Amino acid sequence: MELPQMPELMGLSLLLGLLALVATAAVARGWLRAEEETNGRSAGQKANGCPPDKSLKSKKQKLQQRIRKEKPQQHNFTHHLLAAALKSHSGNITCMDFSSNGKYLATCADDRTVRIWSTKDFLQREHRSMRANVELDHAILVRFSPDCRAFIVWLANGDTLRIFKMMKRDDGGYAFTATPEDFPKKHKAPIVNIGIADTGKFIMTASSDTTILIWNLKGQVLSTINTNHMNNTYAAISPCSRFVASCGFTPDVKVWEVCFGKKGDFQEVVRAFELKGHSAAVHFFAFSNDSRRMASVSKDGTWKLWDTDVEYKKQQDPYLLRTGRFEEASTVPCRLALSPDAQVLALASGSSIHLYNTRRGEKEECFEQVHGECVSDLSFDITGRLLASCGDRAVRLFHNTPGYRAVVEEMQALLKRASNESTRQRLQQQLTQAQEALKNLGALKK
Repeated sequence: MELPQMPELMGLSLLLGLLALVATAAVARGWLRAEEETNGRSAGQKANGCPPDKSLKSKKQKLQQRIRKEKPQQHNFTHHLLAAALKSHSGNITCMDFSSNGKYLATCADDRTVRIWSTKDFLQREHRSMRANVELDHAILVRFSPDCRAFIVWLANGDTLRIFKMMKRDDGGYAFTATPEDFPKKHKAPIVNIGIADTGKFIMTASSDTTILIWNLKGQVLSTINTNHMNNTYAAISPCSRFVASCGFTPDVKVWEVCFGKKGDFQEVVRAFELKGHSAAVHFFAFSNDSRRMASVSKDGTWKLWDTDVEYKKQQDPYLLRTGRFEEASTVPCRLALSPDAQVLALASGSSIHLYNTRRGEKEECFEQVHGECVSDLSFDITGRLLASCGDRAVRLFHNTPGYRAVVEEMQALLKRASNESTRQRLQQQLTQAQEALKNLGALKK
């Protein structure tokens, strides 16, 4: 076959190159025209006040939206009685506990940490905290030891107790070290509460079936209590460390005495007394600081205040001091906190908190939608001046204005009966301090 001559090959190559150049120019012109039309349409929409087409959002905007959806926003709450909000946790806080010396607040969350807060910073701008990591698990309950040198937690996945020791460092902070072994698994149902006796003699754990276990500090079970509630909703140790109480499906609160010998050896657990008067299941109860008063809230829509300073061994029953209405308790589970002096009762239902004066049974304050979730814990500090609550990633602290008003009422009544000048001066000083606090908070009633 005869090959084409060189000039003919060059001409064919030039022709193909020219055709390719023309095609490329045509494609480029079409792309530019389409881009101009798109930009013009977008500019026209903006000029006319119309939103741009959603399909034209940048990848960066979509990424930012996805990040915002994945990371929930911190719940915002404001109130003129809000003293502070503690916000270092990255997960929802499930439990908190004030130390017996009043210096610290411990909080645990599902972010696998326990944080120890300094109470002296509560009314400052900055709130310091120290972090203890819960390895390979997270804590759902936390309690300080009586000497404030350790705390215990209940592990969500491990279903058992772990003890953390607090070792003071040279810089004034603490190092947290978990003991080598956790307590053995004994409960067969989800836990409802844990506690350490202020005497340091025993630990209590209660589960949602009908079981309460009394342990020594080495993880050995001393006694098992069957509450016969059908199910337990709450249990606690009294501040005096003598009693363990529980409530549940039945309309009463049952109280046992944990007995020890003179040498500190465990002896037995005996039935002490019951709080009888509710007509439906009891949601929650609490002790006053001296264990001489108790409060309870029930599904029957009432709360009750009791005098428990009785000689139960002589068959003396607790006295009912006050009954108040709380209709929310008839439809949803509630939590309760009693101020150290038993003058103020705090009730939480859903994400709202209600404060009652126990002398008159009247509601004095109400905080609506305090947290983004239901209130998971509620407690007064040891002074009774602040009420703490948690239910999302923050602890919120409120000034206890009903407590100050109760002091004003009590001091005014005592002044009328005071017989000597020194007593009158002391009572007048307490009255003035309470009135000044209410005035500074804008809560002084005229």
